[in-house]
Amino acid sequence: MNVSKIDQKTLKNAKQMINRVLQATLKNPNNPDSLNFFQSDTYRFYFLMSFMSEFLENNEISQEYAISLVPQKFASRIKRLQVLKQAVQLGFIIEESSTVDKRRRIYYPSEILLNDFFEYAANSNSIILKDNKSL
Repeated sequence: MNVSKIDQKTLKNAKQMINRVLQATLKNPNNPDSLNFFQSDTYRFYFLMSFMSEFLENNEISQEYAISLVPQKFASRIKRLQVLKQAVQLGFIIEESSTVDKRRRIYYPSEILLNDFFEYAANSNSIILKDNKSL
């Protein structure tokens, strides 16, 4: 398909969406380490979004639940577990033993990740608002 055959409104919407994503991720020189970690590949990004969604819904996130948040087609079980453990090691996710079953691990975002994520959300929203004003 030739780009010149796409109507201008559709083309503008697509370009704005691409710009929003890039501005909030790859083209953001102020991205904190936590977001750079989770934006380094597709699985990590989907994991971050799913993990934060579950946390913000006040759901308890066990190890098995955490690594099942993203479909297996994006990463092997080993990689999913490695990403979770690496995020814990880097201080982006907190790991604690369950109060009910000490063998069970419970995960939640660290203050660093929470603050970085909320700032990321606010920045993304400001990019969208700026785009909407230009329509």
